[in-house]
Parts: sequence; C-alpha cells; structure tokens
Amino acid sequence: MDKLLKPYNPQETEDRVYKLWEDSGFFNPDICIKKGVTSPSAEAFSIVLPPPNVTGTLHIGHAMMLVIEDIMVRFHRMRGYKTLWIPGTDHAALATQSKVEEIMFKKDGKTRHDFSREDFLKEVEKFAQEKHDTIVGQIKKMGSSTDWSREAYTLDDARNLAVRTAFKKMYDDKIIYQGHRIVNWDAKLQTTVSDDEIDWKEETIPFYYLKYGPFVIGTSRPETKFGDKYVVMHPDDARYTQHKHGDTFELEWINGPITATVIKDKAVDMEFGTGVMTITPFHDNADFEIAERHSLDKEQIIDWNGKLLPVAGDFAGLYIKKARPLIVARLQEKNLVEKVDEKYTHNVAINSRGGAVIEPQIKKQWFVSVNKKFTLADSKIAGIKSGQEITLKELMKHVVESHQVEIIPERFERVYYNWIDNLRDWCISRQIWFGHRIPVWHKGKELYCGLEAPSNADAPDGTSDGWEQDPDTLDTWFSSGLWTFSTLGWPNETDDFKTYHPTNVLETGYDIIFFWVARMILMSGYLLGDVPFKKVYLHGLVLDAKGAKMSKSVGNIIDPLTMIEKYGTDATRLSLIIGTSPGNDSKMSEDKIRAYKNFANKIWNATRFVLTNLDGFDPAILPELTEDDRKDLAELEDITKEITEDIENYRFYLAGEKLYHYFWHTFADKIIEKNKARLSGVQANATEKAAGEKASAQYVLFTILKRSLILLHPFIPFVTEEIWSLMPYNKNSLLMVEPWPTKEK
Repeated sequence: MDKLLKPYNPQETEDRVYKLWEDSGFFNPDICIKKGVTSPSAEAFSIVLPPPNVTGTLHIGHAMMLVIEDIMVRFHRMRGYKTLWIPGTDHAALATQSKVEEIMFKKDGKTRHDFSREDFLKEVEKFAQEKHDTIVGQIKKMGSSTDWSREAYTLDDARNLAVRTAFKKMYDDKIIYQGHRIVNWDAKLQTTVSDDEIDWKEETIPFYYLKYGPFVIGTSRPETKFGDKYVVMHPDDARYTQHKHGDTFELEWINGPITATVIKDKAVDMEFGTGVMTITPFHDNADFEIAERHSLDKEQIIDWNGKLLPVAGDFAGLYIKKARPLIVARLQEKNLVEKVDEKYTHNVAINSRGGAVIEPQIKKQWFVSVNKKFTLADSKIAGIKSGQEITLKELMKHVVESHQVEIIPERFERVYYNWIDNLRDWCISRQIWFGHRIPVWHKGKELYCGLEAPSNADAPDGTSDGWEQDPDTLDTWFSSGLWTFSTLGWPNETDDFKTYHPTNVLETGYDIIFFWVARMILMSGYLLGDVPFKKVYLHGLVLDAKGAKMSKSVGNIIDPLTMIEKYGTDATRLSLIIGTSPGNDSKMSEDKIRAYKNFANKIWNATRFVLTNLDGFDPAILPELTEDDRKDLAELEDITKEITEDIENYRFYLAGEKLYHYFWHTFADKIIEKNKARLSGVQANATEKAAGEKASAQYVLFTILKRSLILLHPFIPFVTEEIWSLMPYNKNSLLMVEPWPTKEK
C-alpha cells in the first residue's frame, strides 16, 4: 500500500513487470495449461508477428502493430483460449545486404567482392544479430506478450528446411521454372528486384516526338530506341487502316537506314499521343508482352551496368544519362525530332533498397508460374475439391471471394482482386549472397533440385562430382510467405501445426497487402490446400499531428521508444489505439501521448482512494444495495458487454475510447465522488444505517475498480498489472491470466 502513496512511475515499473510475466511462463500456452489457467480442451487462438526486418529499429508503425496484436492476445488469453503469439524477425535479404555493403563502403571503401562469399556472410550475420537483439528488446518494451520460447527467424535452420521443401515441391510440379523473362534490374546492386520492392518517384523530363518513317512516335527514353524495328498500332484505329499487320517499310533512323514491320495489337492506347508506338521488348514490360504475343525479336540495348551496348554504334559504352542528350542531338541533326514537350511528368521506378533507378531487362531467372494449372491433391478449402486442377491466381482469388479469408476493412478486397488480376509470374531469384540459396545444382546442362546437394545415388548421372549449386538466393517474400506454418514446425506434422494452423488473424499494415498477405495465401493454398489465416486486419499509416507522413528528412519522426522513456508504454499504447480505425491513417503527436500519461495517473490515484477506504470490507458479503448502486453496477455490466463485443469485432479504437471515458468521467468523476460522503459518514454517525452505506459504497467501488482493471489490461497492461499486485482478495497473482468476465460469472 505504501507504493500507492507515491506517484505512478512507469520507468521504475515496466521492466520489472515484464520480467514477472516472462518468469511466469504464461506467454506460452503449454504453461498456461500445465498451471491450470487454461483448459487442455480450450479453443485455440493463434497469430504470428509480422517479422520486423533486421536492418534497423522499430518505428511507430511497428509499435501500432504490436499494440493491436497484444490487445487481441491478452484478451483471448484472459478468455481462456489456448493463446499463441509467435514472435520472429525477417532476414530481409536485399535490404540487409545492401545496408551492410553501404556501411562497408563508407568505412573502408570495400564491396562484397573484396571478400569471399563465406566471409562476407559472416559480416552480414553479425550485423543482423545485433539488430535482432535490439528489436527483441524493443518488442518487449512495448509490453508484447509473445511466446519467446517459439521465436523464429526467416533464415534459421527450421525455416531453411521449409523453404527448400516448398521450392522442391513447386519445382517438381513445374510451378517453379527457369526462363528468360523481363525483370526489374538494379545496375547498382547488380540484382533483380521484385515488383514489391519498387518505389515510384514522380519526375518531369522532356518527351520527344520522333519521325519514324511515315509515323510520329513519342518517347521519354530515346536511348532505348536503337533496336526499335516494330511499329505498333491498334487494329481498330481508323487513322491507320491502310497499314496492314506485317507490312514492312524502309526508314532513316538514329544510326542509318533500317527496315521496320507494322504490328497490330490491342494493347496500344489510341488516345495517347499519335496512337502509334515503337517497342523495345528488352527494356519495357508492356513491349515485352507484345513481343511475346507476336513472336517478335528482342534485342538488348543497355547492358547490366547501365551502359549502351554496341547496337548503339557511336554511343556504345556510354551511361544512359550521359548518352541521352547526345542521341537527341543526333536525331535533331537528321531532322527526326518533330517537337519536344519539356514538361512531361511520369513515374520512374526506384529500388526502395538503395535508391537506384530500375532498368527492365530480359534475364534468365527462376519464376513462380501463377497461371499454370496444378492439381491440389488434398484440399481443405471449401469450394475446391481434392484432385481439382486450379491456378495459383484462381486459388488466391477464391479464398477471399468465398470469405474463407476475410479482409478488414472490407473495401481492401477490391484492391486485392485488382492486384491478383494483374499478377505476373513471380521472379524469385536474386543475385545477392545473403538469403536462402536456391536448392538447385548444375552440371553442364543438367539440373538437380533437392533438399540437399546431390549424392551419388541422387545425381542424374550417378556421380556427385562436378555439381555446383546455383549461386542465386531467393526473394525474401518466398520465405516470408511460409511464415504462418513454417513457424509451427512445417514440413513436419507437429502438435503446434495441428493445433494452431490456420492462424486466426493476420494483423499488418495495408501497404503490404500485396507483398505479404497475397504471398502467404498463395503458399498456404498450394502447399497445404488450406488458408493461412481466417481474417486479415489492416491498420493504416501513423502520420504526424498535421497529417503528413513521417520522414527523417522532414524531421517529424516520433520515436516510440523515446515516448516510452518520457511517458511510459501504457500512454504510448493508448495513443496508438484511440482514434485509429482499421485501414485508416491516424495522426500522432507528443501531446496526445502526454494526455494518456495523465490517464495512467488517474487510474493510480483512483485506486489509492478506493484501497485506502476498504477497512472492514469483506468482498464475500453482499451488502444491501441502493437503487443507485444497482444502476451503477448495471452500467458496469453494460460497458463490459460493449467492450467485449468491440474487441471481438476488431473495434479496438472504440473499446479503448469507451474504457477511457468510462473510467475517468463515469467512475472517477461521478461514482467515486458521490460515494465519498457514504464512506466517511460512518465516522460522523456510527449507526447501523451508516455502516451499511459504507459497506455498499465499498462494494460498488471495489467491484468497479477490479472489473475496470481487467477490461483495461489488454490496452494498458503495465499500470493495471502493477495495481493488481496491490489489490486484496485476488485469486490469481497475475492480472494477465485473470478470467475475462462473462455472463455466467
């Protein structure tokens, strides 16, 4: 009780309380069952933590994610579910390697090629481990009640087995194939990059209208036009009916005369420019698709370092930026420039990891086919039979359309469908060293795919000599796509896998619905014939107080750990939840966090008042209650029911706001105030009636306080747990496993 006489101090409380939780073992559902706080026959509730990248520290978006997930987990644990929250981190192959290379170059002027592959990977792994340790400490600072005994890492041995198993099955079923297709090439990092790792940057550059024989074509990239020998127009364009598909004609071009061929294709936008375009199949996705449809030649114009190839003649060997004005000057000399729009605005693809401009290139890579039919041997998905043939795109769409995976908020379903409809084969190989090595071995033209290197018995030619493993690594999203079940022991049929998969909810930001959510649905559907989760809860971005995106360059970043140091975790958690509806961006300010620190103090002070006025109180004796008392207790039941329903229906922001207003404005401002006289009345008038009034007041205040602590715990676990340790008459020593109130109780 002496603790309550001092102001609440989160800095002296939170680390100690978290250690109590960890030492109790109650983050682990097996311990909850063993210690009798959870029934062995209880329903399971499981989620996996979206693994933070081991490249830095947690930001405010991570903090929001942790709070929302911890609310769900603590709520279900208190309701008696077998509750499992698996933590982990992501090796984030490209992001981590590029970060280490950047540090190396700044420090010593070295690149990875100054090291052996093995020595370089040791440096990357050392960096990743340091960041991992920092991130784990930060996750704990947020009060996250994850089961650390089951912590996973996307590049550990167990996940590596899952990756190799998945790759081999997909390879054997010809879902994974190796082929020449157009990819996103980063000349700076010398690797392919997934569509998911690209940012689009708006820029204003000149747009050139060039004479191409009898036509006028438009381009912002004259440096790619050396190999253009096809002119394409829409078959329904009345302006060009005299030109037939397959017609040829001679024209003067950048380096002299060429022969061009007319191609009719419906992909051409008749409203853009002149409705006519030339194509560069090696360096543009849309052009590549046209060339594929018509079996056209494809010629590389730009090399892997971003320089022009010999096809460019006098300009060969020049970098694109240096060559462009020289090429335009040549075109002007030949009177081939009809006009120039100096203020053409378009979006250019930038690698989010390193900032280099992406150059589309045709390259032999490993791909996942999203349109190839395969047989789903064992289906647990309603509407898809075992043995049915289906494509990955059809499967990914079906589980959402049939609501076997429900997206919250629902409006993001349309965004999901649009992405699936436009999904191309997934390039999964990367030319970097850090990550899961592709489990394929080469000897001449022979290939071997296996979980391990070929032995004499496995090798197609009967000998393991001379086989070399593919040097490429896998896209990070390949291993992340297995996360809901690789963390539960797959490919082994573990008890965890049987009990906790599919997981109940995936909670993540709406900005990675495509990158991660869709990949997980793809992998789980193909490998398990099942969904990875039943619901997807999408949170929005955390913006600054003015509604602007937080940015280091702008200087408006709010560091959650700094806020925790100043105001405590509970205040930070509430500020991230209240006013934050699913799928919508929310504003954050230090003033908002400071206000919720005052709320923690309000709870502390209200508790001190109630507990210091419990002399002679026996919770087992129900006193005679007034009509006003019964009204207050009925309101408590109503708020309990509302909070329960709000959390069950993912309205965390409403539940938090209602609890805040109920405790402060109803309990503290009204109920406590009106009962003060009843508590002190017996001292002035030692009658039986006064004693009864006091007992009634004690009963009402104690009951509401105790219930409020339970309801508030998932939202602000530290201050409520600390107060719980000071409460008399508690059955459970820890609030985190106190049963959630039900109608029966």
